[in-house]
Amino acid sequence: MISIDPKTISPAKLQGYLQSAIAPRPIAFASTVDINGNSNLSPFSFFNVFSSNPPVLVFSPARRVRNNTIKHTLINCDNTRQVVINIVDYGMVQQMSLSSSEYPEGVNEFEKAGFTMLPSEIIKPFRVAESPVQFECKVNDIIALGNEGGAGNLIICEVLKIHINEAILDASGMIDQTKIDLVSRLGGNWYSRAISGLFEVEKPISTLGIGVDSIPHFIKESVYFDGNDLGKLGNIEAVPNKEEITIFVKENFSVKAVLSSDDEDKIHQKAKEYLDNNDTLSAWKVLLAK
Repeated sequence: MISIDPKTISPAKLQGYLQSAIAPRPIAFASTVDINGNSNLSPFSFFNVFSSNPPVLVFSPARRVRNNTIKHTLINCDNTRQVVINIVDYGMVQQMSLSSSEYPEGVNEFEKAGFTMLPSEIIKPFRVAESPVQFECKVNDIIALGNEGGAGNLIICEVLKIHINEAILDASGMIDQTKIDLVSRLGGNWYSRAISGLFEVEKPISTLGIGVDSIPHFIKESVYFDGNDLGKLGNIEAVPNKEEITIFVKENFSVKAVLSSDDEDKIHQKAKEYLDNNDTLSAWKVLLAK
């Protein structure tokens, strides 16, 4: 067994140990607004419930390890004292991951990640309509745990109203754990799906993805692509150009055959195969080849 003094290793390495050992962690998908009413949406896995009477949730937007900057969510919570904590299920995990991209201030992550903005009933921040459970909260307190990169900021939230999708309830009106299909965060690219185990989600690219809002409507409206597929398609810096697509088609007989059929269903099914194998670039080439 190795023994480590936290003060002797880099903050990034320490964070890696902590996130990999203390897991799985639930995900707070936090929706806030700035002082001008602009929406922000971001996930945080330093999160849990700490009281039921009063109902209190706590999540922690940490200072960025690489440059010690703070996140828009923390600024907004400090200024407005309001936040919606949306719960993440498996069907929205890729879009949720895309929303964690560091888009500039003022960019609406709801639009970039392809989520539906649902008005709250008590507070100003919007809810994520796709989330199975949404908590409208007031911020009671914010406790800074340090001033260096990696330091957390405990945002203590009191739940004012809970919204639950009836589809996840059992016969007695309580949440059915097999229906809610929760996901949680581990270290690196790893997540856990409560009903089936570990899976990976590739982290958003260091440059900014084009976003779901930039995907053509004929793709977004296809019956073959779900929210996770759209999240993958939106997490690409730029769509392939005509030359790249031509070379790809020429080198792939099965793709050429599907395209020659001029059958949109078959084309979308082929793109879906690539997405299921986490080959997003090839999926884009298939979809844009016609």
